[in-house]
Amino acid sequence: MSIEDFGVNGVLGGRLAYHITEDFFVEFAAGQSDADETSFERLSGAAQLLTDDERSFSYYDVSFGYNFLPGEVYLGTDRAMSMALYVIGGAGSTEFAGDDRFTLNLGVGLRILPRDWFAIHADFRDHILDIDLLGQEKTTHNLTAHIGVTFFF
Repeated sequence: MSIEDFGVNGVLGGRLAYHITEDFFVEFAAGQSDADETSFERLSGAAQLLTDDERSFSYYDVSFGYNFLPGEVYLGTDRAMSMALYVIGGAGSTEFAGDDRFTLNLGVGLRILPRDWFAIHADFRDHILDIDLLGQEKTTHNLTAHIGVTFFF
């Protein structure tokens, strides 16, 4: 996860999705990452904008997705797998810098199903929230890249 002004770190979290139809799904996601020091903090030597506890970036959101390009991907002449490109968007909350903040998320992803019960997916999302660390409110874009597996039951 790239936390705007605070570096890039890994995310620990999980997602749970329910596929309403072949094209539409709803997803609940939660995750946590730790923010690094800003370049201002590193260059100033002594300035600290956040305490260690306030550097925790944790979020949860509920999103609605749409498989807009379902189809198949072919591996050679003998193997075809179902796949879908999807868009996703939703809302939730992010706890960062000692505050809970309303958050929007938008993203795009690819899901490939080698088996009926198993999928491999990759997506990119932008967690958009307002923050006012230095007394002036600004909108931040916090990007996540995710590669994972899904088990259908």
